[in-house]
Amino acid sequence: MSFENFGAGSFLGLVCRFSRLLTDRSRRLQSAVLLGCCLVFFFATLLLIRPAYLEQVENHTCDYRFRLRGPLANPNTVVIAAIDEKSIARLGRWPWSREKLAQLVDRLHEYGAEIVVFDIILSEKEANDQRLAQSIERASNVLLPLVFEFEKSPHPKPAGDLLMPSAFVSVANMERYEKLNPIHAENVLMPVPSLASQAMWLGYINMIPDIDGVIRWEMLAIEHDGYLYPPITLAAAALYKGIPWDRVEVDATQAVTLGQNRVITDQWGRMLINYYGPGHSFRHIPIIDILDGTIDPKVLQRKIVLVGATAVGIYDLRVTPFDAAMAGVEKHASVITSLLEKRYLRKAPLWMDLLFLLLFGIAAALRIPRFRAIQAALVMVALLFSCGAFAAFLFTSNGIVLTMIYPLLNITATFLAVTIYNYAVEERYSKQIRAMFSSYVTERVVNELIKNPDMAKLGGERREVTVLFSDVKGFTTFSERHSPEEVVSILNEYLTAMTDVIFRWEGTLDKFIGDAIVVFWGAPMPQENHVELAINCALHMNERLRELQEKWKAEGKPVLNAGIGINTGEVLVGNIGAEGKKMDYTVIGDHVNLGARAEGLTRRYDVPIILTEYSVTKLQARMAETGGAPIGHYSIKALERVIVKGKDTPVGIFALCSLEHGCTSEFIDAMPEGAVKLDEK
Repeated sequence: MSFENFGAGSFLGLVCRFSRLLTDRSRRLQSAVLLGCCLVFFFATLLLIRPAYLEQVENHTCDYRFRLRGPLANPNTVVIAAIDEKSIARLGRWPWSREKLAQLVDRLHEYGAEIVVFDIILSEKEANDQRLAQSIERASNVLLPLVFEFEKSPHPKPAGDLLMPSAFVSVANMERYEKLNPIHAENVLMPVPSLASQAMWLGYINMIPDIDGVIRWEMLAIEHDGYLYPPITLAAAALYKGIPWDRVEVDATQAVTLGQNRVITDQWGRMLINYYGPGHSFRHIPIIDILDGTIDPKVLQRKIVLVGATAVGIYDLRVTPFDAAMAGVEKHASVITSLLEKRYLRKAPLWMDLLFLLLFGIAAALRIPRFRAIQAALVMVALLFSCGAFAAFLFTSNGIVLTMIYPLLNITATFLAVTIYNYAVEERYSKQIRAMFSSYVTERVVNELIKNPDMAKLGGERREVTVLFSDVKGFTTFSERHSPEEVVSILNEYLTAMTDVIFRWEGTLDKFIGDAIVVFWGAPMPQENHVELAINCALHMNERLRELQEKWKAEGKPVLNAGIGINTGEVLVGNIGAEGKKMDYTVIGDHVNLGARAEGLTRRYDVPIILTEYSVTKLQARMAETGGAPIGHYSIKALERVIVKGKDTPVGIFALCSLEHGCTSEFIDAMPEGAVKLDEK
């Protein structure tokens, strides 16, 4: 049979299909990137909507940022006169008489306290109210608290004229509250009038926790009876800095201004509390020590003194990002100090949150699909860490609270979605590859092609391969003398046995052409030892054929015989065919045709296997790389130099036969002089 126009074949068609799978992989990458981009759009939409359950999770990410940042340096401008266990043990159970509170005010005035802020509701009248009122009047620096009530009551408690002077006098853009009212109070719990009238200022001490019970916000304005009122913390900071009250301005839904300082608020007039640390971040001085005069007056001089409960039994404990039980008075201390030091926290504007989400979301969409699951997981972790680190940096250095939950969920969702998508596609892709190649190459090669599909490089490429041609001798005569069923049966048995041997030696089974077998090594996967593999495969095929011959003789069946030709050389690997209709990935070139000619010469020289000089030269080079050690147990004997039909250059041919195990391989390269020109194919 002729191999002059050898090229198109079943395996080559499979590799063409494989090329389409490579294109599918590119499309799969594009689809995965598009999937990631869709997730970015989805989470950007969620960011605009801000579902309540995700906002709760976002609050916890803010809490973690506090813990990661740790306590802030405390200037000790604010100290706490603590109603603690030590003081209660000496002065008796709480509440104490107004006489003791009057003594405390007197002593703080004597020690030079700048501002005294009570975190104690004095709403019930007592016999010594006048005594305390006189002390408050004399000190002229005492702020008393009130509490707003937000539920309607059948018995309203009007504030009267005592509260009015404490209202904001400068409110800008009040019309914004027409669509979004500020936090509105129905009633107010005031201090005893005799005390309220002598106080320097009145301010509320309301704390409204988030749904999880954590205090994260300070309300800088509450509306009651048509007026906006400040918290006692804001009033204390403004008075301590000497800012006239008309210069404390509310910019509705935007900010509160203290002189030159602008404190950003949310749409309800709330400020994020910048906690200075866990409990006892501020100095606690037991009230009994103040009354006994056992402390250094310099500790209180020109300080803001907060009078509040820290004893556990009084139950004025709050949940904060740092502590599950922090004294409420410490919250006031953090707010006042942050206002004085201009250490404000502010939510990032929407454009910054969106930009943050887009940057990390698109990075995840572009990078994660390019890696396998483990590497993609590492990319995800790196992105999550970078996202958290960047948000923590802005929080710590600039007080900017970026919204983290949406970028974090976006990165995680991109990894999960792409991984699931890739798994589904890869599973289908692997099944296609396995179905395409499992009948043509070994399982190891199939697995390698699945892992590294680029090994089957497409397009025109020169590559050195070793080609093996095997053909049954006298098959035409055999077919004429036996029935088709008998021919097919014995031929299938022969081809099955040869295929097992080819796979054993990692050959690529190109095709069966009737009784002929075409195999090559070195493509689609590179194989450095392709000559040795081909030689060992040929010897093994010959040995397996002898075993079949003995079996057929024993069964009384006709016996087949075959010749094998092997050649090595550089060929062109590429796609050939009608583009868009049928394309085959094939090897073409003179060395392919020469391998077919070598197989035909086995009949002329009556040898089972013939090698060309090109294969022998390659084998010798490989032996030299191993220090000259023989490879296998076989004999290679020079036959003749021949000029095959269609060629002008003579080529040496060698007979290959197997030796017994333990025998030293032999190589006889003495070639007869001259060259024989052959006319037959």
